[in-house]
Amino acid sequence: MGIGSQDLPELDSLKSATPLSVSYDSQYSNFTFSAGPVRLTAKFFSPVVPQDLCRTSAPLSYLEVSYESQDNKTHDVKLYNDVDGSWNNYRGDASIDFSLNVDAQQYKPNTTVTKTTLFTWNYWLSQEFDFTENNDFPRWGNMTLSTQPGDSKNFTFQSGNSLSIRYNYVSKGYLSNNVDHGDNQIFAYSHDFKQSRSGSVLYTVGVVQEPAINLLTSEGLQSLGPWWSSESCYGTGTAHLIATHYDDYTTVQAMAAAWESKLKSDINDYYAAESNNASNASYTPLSTPSSTAPFGNSSVSAGDLFLGRYETGTDQFGERWIFNSSNAYGYLDATNQSGLAIPDVPEADSYYAIVALSARQILGAYTLTVPPDFTCGNSSQLYSKSEPFMFQKEISSNGNMNTVDVLYPAMPFFLYANPKLLRYAINPLFLNQESGFYPRMYSMHDLGSHYPNATGHPDGTDEQMPVEESGNMLLMVYAYYKFTGDSQYLKDHYTKMYQWAQFLVEYTLIPSTQLSTDDFLGSLENQTNLAIKGIVGLQAMAEIADVAGNSGDAANFSAISTSYYQSWEELAIDPTGTHTVLAYQWRSSWGLLYNSYPDKLLNLGVIRQEVYDMQSTFYATVSQVFGLPLDNRHSITKSDWEMWTAATCTPHTRRLIVNALAYWLNNTATDKAFTDLYETISTGNYPENPKVTFIARPVAGGHFSLLALQKAGEDASTGTGDGGIFPVNGTEPLPPGDTSLLPISPTPKPENAPTITVELGTAVPSSSGVSVATSASASS
Repeated sequence: MGIGSQDLPELDSLKSATPLSVSYDSQYSNFTFSAGPVRLTAKFFSPVVPQDLCRTSAPLSYLEVSYESQDNKTHDVKLYNDVDGSWNNYRGDASIDFSLNVDAQQYKPNTTVTKTTLFTWNYWLSQEFDFTENNDFPRWGNMTLSTQPGDSKNFTFQSGNSLSIRYNYVSKGYLSNNVDHGDNQIFAYSHDFKQSRSGSVLYTVGVVQEPAINLLTSEGLQSLGPWWSSESCYGTGTAHLIATHYDDYTTVQAMAAAWESKLKSDINDYYAAESNNASNASYTPLSTPSSTAPFGNSSVSAGDLFLGRYETGTDQFGERWIFNSSNAYGYLDATNQSGLAIPDVPEADSYYAIVALSARQILGAYTLTVPPDFTCGNSSQLYSKSEPFMFQKEISSNGNMNTVDVLYPAMPFFLYANPKLLRYAINPLFLNQESGFYPRMYSMHDLGSHYPNATGHPDGTDEQMPVEESGNMLLMVYAYYKFTGDSQYLKDHYTKMYQWAQFLVEYTLIPSTQLSTDDFLGSLENQTNLAIKGIVGLQAMAEIADVAGNSGDAANFSAISTSYYQSWEELAIDPTGTHTVLAYQWRSSWGLLYNSYPDKLLNLGVIRQEVYDMQSTFYATVSQVFGLPLDNRHSITKSDWEMWTAATCTPHTRRLIVNALAYWLNNTATDKAFTDLYETISTGNYPENPKVTFIARPVAGGHFSLLALQKAGEDASTGTGDGGIFPVNGTEPLPPGDTSLLPISPTPKPENAPTITVELGTAVPSSSGVSVATSASASS
């Protein structure tokens, strides 16, 4: 396993483990291998517990490696693991310092330890540069790898040259307990279980950074510490964080299981009323996490579907379909050539596969910090010391901080999982602009050019998306209110939102040539989808004004939104009357009208249902095998906007979109973390024109669009109609939900634990048996 063995010369004693299976859910990625007579499982666990701010803020993950005999006999088993210096020295051109800690103390020879003694490798750059990155790798902070001896009979460790340590371990079967420097430095552990049928080892791994964020405030630049270091969480000190986090494993597993269970329950509730189809076919509730292929209930094998081995048939709804492998259109209605969902695949299974794979990716892009210190001004009253600030990195695209049009597509996840997180991410944007650091009348694009420097753009030279970002901010703030009832937040920031709304009044109906969030496609004038965002945003501002007690403003903004919408329909609908155009002046063009989603989610009542129905019917006529293209200019799509669009459609079209995205997940060769930008035809790979590769971006939060609707009272049978809790144009928020949390407290260590004596330079002799090695590099 890992890349370490690839650096070794050929050895007769070194054989590769055979991969058996891969599975995932919202919390775990599980890899199972056959290694001689034992079966090995590696479980990577990054807890998704969005209501628990302390655990969410901890920058550490778990890896549990376990084995069991495949022949019910005992075997001599060793488990090896190492990390290399590339985690914060990816080029290998900088020197690093390191330490080995034993229960938070510097390691000393002849140390006597118990099975619960915690060993931690820490390493860091000899010359650190706070708040800097190089090719997305941090130039400050400690890389840590921790473990306990556990039930192993012999436990050893070693640091030094990677080739020497790995070669000697494979050939001799032990580590030397030496703590040395070396070229291509690695830091290794070995657990020797001797004769046994099963066993396991728990590791924690991560990069701990103190301070975490550089923030510009009215009182100057402030270095913000991580939220986990606050007294209400783990307290100060990396060692205490690591120890408490390690001992928290059983507790956080239970919390993660509860969140995973609720996720599946909510998906079941969303689809149950409609029976997962439009024709009352049977619906099988989700019960087990999906594996690589999520289509467990399919009556036709996933392999046949993926490879297009059959070309005609009748789906689960009695509809005749055809599949022509020579074109890009996927599965079609045999009568009219319009697109159909993947046959015989339950949509609920597909949707679970999408959101389960997305959850960890979303939260991985955010850092929770303590709030800044305020000694004067209004800021000290607006931002509580008991609540964190949250900062987002625009991963893989440009590294911007708290990019507004990246927060916006991620919004459904936060509304579903914990709406307060959305406020914590918006707060730094308000703080910067209300402090006078942004000179323009519209909303800023981002809080800083590159993470982790939230220093804003006092010169106003951020990427210009004036209508885009102003509409986004109004819609996000109002959505936050609707899902929390926090009316004071609307009052606190009313002046700035009023300013943005006034800008929209002037520029939204006929948007000049400008960028939208899909900036990789370039600027375009009179964008239909951009205009409707501003129009819906103005209606949101009308509701904000109403809640804030400004009835005159409410009536004015509502009247303008209504008037603009009537004009928009005349400009935006193609002369054929079948769909909206991409831009007013471009007849027969088309694009995904994903900015209609907030209108439906919040029931703002701006867009007529007939327009939703029209769009839903049209989308099926332009679908491709892997989904709906963004617009007629290219065959590429974005998964977040597909799922926003799906939430505005009839069940028939929604099912087509959801199943196509899951089909793409399982049937394409993209080899990196979940991308939100890909081709809907051919192999479904990353785009070639424009040549863009997006990886692991938090916009995957948009995949939770249906669950945000479910939380607002809608289900799969609602379609384009009004079936939610929110009345049309009503300002009533959702009732408060359960926010109870489990406290962070270490698991008590057993008394009279057996001891193991580990001496510096003393090695455990090799013996025959099974040795399984893992190694971790930042590039793997």
